[in-house]
Amino acid sequence: MTEHHETIAHPPRNQGGQLDLDWVSSVQVNTSAAERRAATLPKRRSVKKQWQAAWLLKAITVMDLTTLAGDDTEERVKRLCRKAMKPLRADLVDALGIAELGITTGAICVYHEMVPTAVKTLEGTGIPVAAVSTGFPAGLSPLHLRIEEIKQSVAAGAKEIDIVISRRHVFDQNWQALYDEMRAFRDACGDAHVKAILATGELSTLRNVARASLVCMMAGADFIKTSTGKEKVNATLPVSLTMIRQIRAFQERTGYMVGYKPAGGISSAKLALSYLALMKEELGDRWLQPDLFRFGASSLLTDIERQLEHFITGRYSAKHRHAMG
Repeated sequence: MTEHHETIAHPPRNQGGQLDLDWVSSVQVNTSAAERRAATLPKRRSVKKQWQAAWLLKAITVMDLTTLAGDDTEERVKRLCRKAMKPLRADLVDALGIAELGITTGAICVYHEMVPTAVKTLEGTGIPVAAVSTGFPAGLSPLHLRIEEIKQSVAAGAKEIDIVISRRHVFDQNWQALYDEMRAFRDACGDAHVKAILATGELSTLRNVARASLVCMMAGADFIKTSTGKEKVNATLPVSLTMIRQIRAFQERTGYMVGYKPAGGISSAKLALSYLALMKEELGDRWLQPDLFRFGASSLLTDIERQLEHFITGRYSAKHRHAMG
């Protein structure tokens, strides 16, 4: 398969550092200002026609195509992997003239049980498998079991591990406990990259979101991620603005570039474009590559395909014509 991603040197992996409680306690967030800033984005950064099509193709390349259902089967995961390898219908690829790009999704994200199936199906494609871990989605199983789950997913071939933090540490403002937990998860991952899921919809305030983001990066998180997708409120633009500004502050002070993954509720192409615009404005073009940005998504790809077909034909097609596998 032709590699479609741009040849760009990967930044040094975030090694983290000591917990700096003075820095953490100094972090404040103006909630109303963050909400106003986020609200202006869809209106100010609208793209049309061929430019919109190009941005939607970019969105596919940074997508963690995900299935985290209680009734997942090996056959469903295999179908999803095949969709990741060829995310667009052949007629759309031909009409857009992009066959030589070899576009794939950024990764496949599954439960631990399905890692071997996904790894085998994707063998030779270069598409990594991400496993949700550490008692996903609640993160309330004993610590030693959460660590063992990480190790087993890595042993099964997962290149990325999406862990969930203990929310109680944030509510208690026990930053040392959160740091120690995140450090243990990072160590258990070895060479596999770790995405720290904050479950932002359950953290009550943007200040909590900002401080938890910073502590996880101090402990060596490769990505910070909004949500499991199972909360009542998942990714939002104000939360995303809050988190990526902490990424920027962390990079400015330490030199390490940390990735960002909004997840949950991002099901429309229009909303995906807003997230891409936010990343470009706040962090720059380098954060539009799959090693530093991912969408956690299951139904987003369907809407992107429909929008691309509309660009080609001028007509919207039915969703059932864009099956996930």
